[in-house]
Amino acid sequence: MIAPDPKADLLFYLQSARDALLWKLEGLPEYDIRRPLTPTGTNLLGLVKHAASVELGYLGDTFGRPSGEPLPWLDDGAEPNADMWVTADESREYIVELYRRAWAHADATIEALALDTVGRVPWWPDGRDEVTLHHAVVRVVADTHRHAGHADIVRELMDGAVGMSKGNTSMAPGDSTWWEDYRNRVERAAREAGRDV
Repeated sequence: MIAPDPKADLLFYLQSARDALLWKLEGLPEYDIRRPLTPTGTNLLGLVKHAASVELGYLGDTFGRPSGEPLPWLDDGAEPNADMWVTADESREYIVELYRRAWAHADATIEALALDTVGRVPWWPDGRDEVTLHHAVVRVVADTHRHAGHADIVRELMDGAVGMSKGNTSMAPGDSTWWEDYRNRVERAAREAGRDV
């Protein structure tokens, strides 16, 4: 029987979400990784910028382990949602490397501290700002997977690329004709159900 290793499990799922999020940028030009594809401005590189900020906050500052990375989009007075999009002067390389540095910093925190270590989330209300490392890691895993899902949909809208990675689409097998037929069946079922309302 394999002995449980909670930290290894948490890191495995966190890294799989990180990798999926970065894979969504591959092969796309600058405009496409930055352009908003939802009414709320969701864009691929902005999701990466946000994920880096989340890791540095929850798995760094919260446990008294500041990274030293300047994050002006989180400063007092920064515009709302400034961490969800990338300015023209913030390069793809800068954001991706910031995210990779955030991984290393977060991983070092997870490695150095016990999962029951208590930290304080600086942006939570006083008296409700304590959290264990275990809780913080689960929160970051959930947040990163949520945004990897957003990225999956945004990328599919752009060029049809789907899945977790090049070698693992996690999609049902089928060619473009099969998928078109499938989508049409889903549409017909929705229309039929909508008539019953």
